[in-house]
Amino acid sequence: MKKYRSFFTLRFATGMQYRMASVTALTTQLVWGLMECLAYKAVAEAMGGRMPMEYTSIVTYIWLKEALFVLFNTWAADNDLFAMITNGDVAYELCRPVSIYAMWFSRTAGARMAEALMRSIPVLFCAFLMPGACRMTLPVNGVSFLMFLLALFLALGITVSFCMLVYMLSFFTISPQGWRMVLTGAVEFLSGNIIPLPFFPEKYVALIKCTPFAYMQNVPFRIYSGDLGGGEVYRCIAGQFFWLAALILLGRCTWKAAEKRVVIQGG
Repeated sequence: MKKYRSFFTLRFATGMQYRMASVTALTTQLVWGLMECLAYKAVAEAMGGRMPMEYTSIVTYIWLKEALFVLFNTWAADNDLFAMITNGDVAYELCRPVSIYAMWFSRTAGARMAEALMRSIPVLFCAFLMPGACRMTLPVNGVSFLMFLLALFLALGITVSFCMLVYMLSFFTISPQGWRMVLTGAVEFLSGNIIPLPFFPEKYVALIKCTPFAYMQNVPFRIYSGDLGGGEVYRCIAGQFFWLAALILLGRCTWKAAEKRVVIQGG
């Protein structure tokens, strides 16, 4: 466990060095978040306030999504890992006396957390200073905030384990682009990154809840904003535990199958 913690720490420290890139991205997140808030405000006014979520919950959901964008954006995966798989450099990884799955999992989680830490603080600071209805609100109570932190940690684990599955599947193809386009495109839409899941028709939401996508950013953001409460919170967190374990198991099994078939040309 100590060696995997070292991989996490090293990647986290490396990610913290790119401060200027995070400052540049701050403007993008703020402008895009403000545009979304204004768009949903126009929708709320057109519908007379009758929406699947309260407008204040929507605003908070949007700012959390923008602040923690890098934690859950599956399309921006680690290109270095894909390069290792396609050009054969994964041979050097195989020589290490560690589990490739655990090492890459630690590396991916560390990189995401480092970048999210640098981006989230200034975005959230500005979100709480926004004028009027576009201002982010605090959680309804301390218990909701603690449940939000737990759900956020589990959602990150689900996202990283899903990315790990994409990495492992890339061992079975000539190019990883196909897996990336299909799987990550599905995550972006079905996890609530584009439109919050309460805005989907109920029959589609029921289907999405049978996938891991509904238990990524959708759960912690709605807990914090107050859109999820009562027993539904505990059911969603139980679902997060299930999908985290299932994806890790599936990813490790896929790696075991790939490990037996991997061939390094010229070696």
